[in-house]
Amino acid sequence: MKKHIEKHLTLREKILENIRDAIVSGSLKAGSRVSEPELAERYGISRTPIREAFRQLESEGYLTVIPRRGAVVREFSQKDVEEFYAIKSILEGYAARRASEKLTEKELDRLQAINTRLSDLADHNDIKTFFKIHGDFHDLFIKAAGNEKLRELISNLVTHFQRLRLMSLSIHGRMKISVQEHEKIIEAFRKKDGVSAEKLVRKNAEYGGKVLMGGTVSNAAMMHVDI
Repeated sequence: MKKHIEKHLTLREKILENIRDAIVSGSLKAGSRVSEPELAERYGISRTPIREAFRQLESEGYLTVIPRRGAVVREFSQKDVEEFYAIKSILEGYAARRASEKLTEKELDRLQAINTRLSDLADHNDIKTFFKIHGDFHDLFIKAAGNEKLRELISNLVTHFQRLRLMSLSIHGRMKISVQEHEKIIEAFRKKDGVSAEKLVRKNAEYGGKVLMGGTVSNAAMMHVDI
């Protein structure tokens, strides 16, 4: 029974990863239908794990599941992108200001270790691992802010728009810029400079949105205003 469950979970993760990759790479375009029967036949499984995968992908902003019609790749408007990054910048900026007063030396060293790892991943263009560990960096200082309601709000928001975040980091040059931004944030934290930490974190989030809307790091730089 245990082996069956482990196999089921592994296959489900494979389905999730394949659909995410197809959407982020553009193989599956916005508005395209994702066939439940076709996937079930391809993987030789029942439709139940496919439906479970669809529900998770819907919660992450990849798909829209329409009753009796199936799943389609979700479309995001420019307004969706602008609103997500605007809210993210405000909430995470506030968390950074609060965290600057509370982060311990051990936590600051952990932030530095995470960013060193991110730098290595950026050099090797490992976007999938970078994306996972990038979340650890932000979650550490958000948790340190000591406001569980705030942490819950941010977690729900970024989960729902996970696809946008991955697409932004996937744009050429964005990972290395992110590492550089993190270094400045860590420096502000070490100085316990809450005002600068908040501004830098907000700038980081806003820049992510501009990269996504501009399509390139250079286009985002032209839209970017220094603080």
